[in-house]
Formats: sequence, structure tokens, C-alpha cells
Amino acid sequence: MKENNNRLGWLFASPYLIYSAVFFLIPLVWSFYLSFTNWDLISPTYDYVGFDNFIKALKSAGVHAAFWNSYKFMMIFIPLVVAMSLAVALLVHSLPKFKSFFLVGFFLPYVSSGVVTSLIVKGLLSFNSPLNTFLRKIGINIDWLGTSWSALLIVGLIMAWKFTGYYALILTSGLQNIEQEVYEAAAIDGVTGSQRFWKITLPLLYPSLYTTLILAFGVTFGIFTEVYQLTGGGPNYATNTWQMEIFSQAFKNLQAGYASAVALIAALATFISIYIIRKLLEKWGARNGWE
Repeated sequence: MKENNNRLGWLFASPYLIYSAVFFLIPLVWSFYLSFTNWDLISPTYDYVGFDNFIKALKSAGVHAAFWNSYKFMMIFIPLVVAMSLAVALLVHSLPKFKSFFLVGFFLPYVSSGVVTSLIVKGLLSFNSPLNTFLRKIGINIDWLGTSWSALLIVGLIMAWKFTGYYALILTSGLQNIEQEVYEAAAIDGVTGSQRFWKITLPLLYPSLYTTLILAFGVTFGIFTEVYQLTGGGPNYATNTWQMEIFSQAFKNLQAGYASAVALIAALATFISIYIIRKLLEKWGARNGWE
């Protein structure tokens, strides 16, 4: 019976395993192989070049920009999205009814098209838009997508707006798992509103916060659509991301071998960064009794 159950389990898991092998494992192995070649995405033949692609990538200004921009986006996106999703979760959790209705409303930006959102924002920030026309009348002239700091900020704001509802769902679930008796006991001990949040709600929300933060940090290494539509990685690599760099090298410069090397470097940088972040979060959780 145990053997039959194992076979049944493998049978049910087989669609996902086949999907993963075809669309993830095989492309990963193929990408690793291509990273040591000079394939141009068109030619039927290609030559082995050893580690030349990796050496070139490590010296590339575009790769350097993609590496540092990931952390710049992180500094903008993470505080914004965590604060906004926490605020939404606390607000929805405090509602007496229709919680699901409001959560779905906040969740809609996450399922909306990133291309459409980016095009709308691009129109709003164009030179002749009503916003910029008004600002110029009062003496403010900002090239929102042509200035390094503002372009970074705009992309970070769009990403925070997009993911707030999704992370609020996770945090709302965590809030619902906190027993009301804990707050009642704290009230008897004279715990105030702000102390209640920092000393009770936030520590007990750790599992949901942990998940939210890991997902949010991962997002900063995979930004593409918004940057592609709004800035194309500019100005002067100011918003260039790993995905943008890989796309540009593979499909614009037709250097698929080099792009594969950049993709592997990006994967390594992402893995190491997320590992360090995860360890720091686990230490914070351990200080609050989560082992």
C-alpha cells in the first residue's frame, strides 16, 4: 500500500515536475552551456570561448549598474511596500465587515498589466502632460524619466503600488492568526497603542513579515517591464536592471552567449543576497522567540 501511495504521489506531482524540467531545468543547463560560447542567437554554429564572457561581464558598466541598481531599488521599494502593505493590512483587519471586498480592491494592481500601467505613468509624466504643464507654470521643471534620481523613484513607486495589495493579503492572514487574548492580557498590564504595535503585533507577525520581505527582496532582482517601458535602463544606466541587461545583450546586441553569462552572474548575486537577508531576518525572529 505504501508503494502504491508513493506511485500515486509521483503521478500527481508529474505535471509540475515535467513543466519544471522543460521550462526551468533544461533552459538552465542550456544557458550554462551557452555562457561559454559566442553564439549570436542566429548563427547555427558557435565557438567555445571559455570564461571570456564572464570576464567581459565583470568589467561591463551595464553589469555594474545592474548590480548596484538592485540595491538602490531595494532601498526605495522595500520600506515603501512594507509600510503601505502593513497599513492596508491593519486597516482592513480593523474593519467589521467586507474585508474580502477591500482586499480584492487593493489586490487589483498586482494582477493588472505592467505594460499598461507603465504606459499610463509615462503619459502622465510626459513633457506636455497636465501635471508637468502645471508644474512649469509654478516654476518647477523636472524631467521625471530623464533624471537619475527621479527615474529610480518613479519605478520604485510603481512597484510598491503594484505589490502592496498582494503583500497586504499575506499580512492580513498573519494578523488574523494573532489571538485576541494576547492583546487583552497586554491591556491589563497597561500596554498603550504604540507599544501594542511594536511589542506585540510586529513580533507576532514575524512569519508573515518574513515571507513578505523575502518576496519583496526577490522582486528587486527581477524588475523588467516597468524599466523597459519607461526608461529602457537609462538615463546613463541609472535604472538598468539585471533583466534589462540580459534582454539588451541577448535580443538587441545578439550576444546570447554573453547574455547567458550575465544571467548566471545575476542568479549568483541574487542567491547570495537573499541568503544573507534571510539569515538577518531569522536572527531578528530568534530575538522575538521564533526558532
